[in-house]
Amino acid sequence: MNERTRIRLPLRIWATVAALLLVAPTLVVIPLSFSDKRSFAFPIEGWSLQWYENFFTDQRWMNSLGTSLSLALVVGVVATVLGTLAALGLRGLNARLAAVAQVSMMLPILVPGIVAAIAIFGLYLRWGLSGSPLGIVLAHIALALPFVLIPVGTALRGLDETLVRAAAVLGASPIARFMQVQLPILLPGIITGFIFAFVTSLDEVVIAYFLQSPSVRTLPVQMYSSVTVETDPSIAAASTLLLVLSTCIILIPRIVQVIQERRAARRQGDVA
Repeated sequence: MNERTRIRLPLRIWATVAALLLVAPTLVVIPLSFSDKRSFAFPIEGWSLQWYENFFTDQRWMNSLGTSLSLALVVGVVATVLGTLAALGLRGLNARLAAVAQVSMMLPILVPGIVAAIAIFGLYLRWGLSGSPLGIVLAHIALALPFVLIPVGTALRGLDETLVRAAAVLGASPIARFMQVQLPILLPGIITGFIFAFVTSLDEVVIAYFLQSPSVRTLPVQMYSSVTVETDPSIAAASTLLLVLSTCIILIPRIVQVIQERRAARRQGDVA
């Protein structure tokens, strides 16, 4: 066993243990969603689909699911556009100003969620945005921007400015340079940013709880209410569906990338 293997093996073991500690409690929710009793006792004694049936037939759950998905889609698109433009703008600033601007845009990650929620709620009471879909969308966009800025900024570091200048010399307009030169290189980072922005909005509960109204309630808020106000085991079904949805959204692009890499490797092998 060489020195590199000796270093990597403990790190891999530690990473595996940490992953299990993080994931295992979450996976307990899945069997609870198939329980035949109105309780959260684990391990379960009998199996049933009644809580999934209750979830899909209860108008409160379905309304909150539709609200979460529609808000998350809008937040994902708008945050991705703004985050991409911000990353491009930061690239054109001098190093010191760019660093200050980037730290300012990262504040939503650094500020505790409850502090941000109270501040936003206070402002929205003045502006009349509390309890409106627009208010939640604007708040979630602010939270999601850093998660777009990071992957797009990382992708920008791999962009060779010589290609952009060459396109300009050949007469390409700024839009043409972006679409034909920059966008293909930035696309993986943009897609990653959209996914993180979408999931951030989909899972956020603190700010959404402060800004909710009887007609605007997201799925995480409904789940929180079902635990604190009433004991509804349908929350286990909702948690399982949210877990599966978030996992698929995150993993599907990676699976597609792996498939494309394998196909490209096979084509190179066939050519050789």
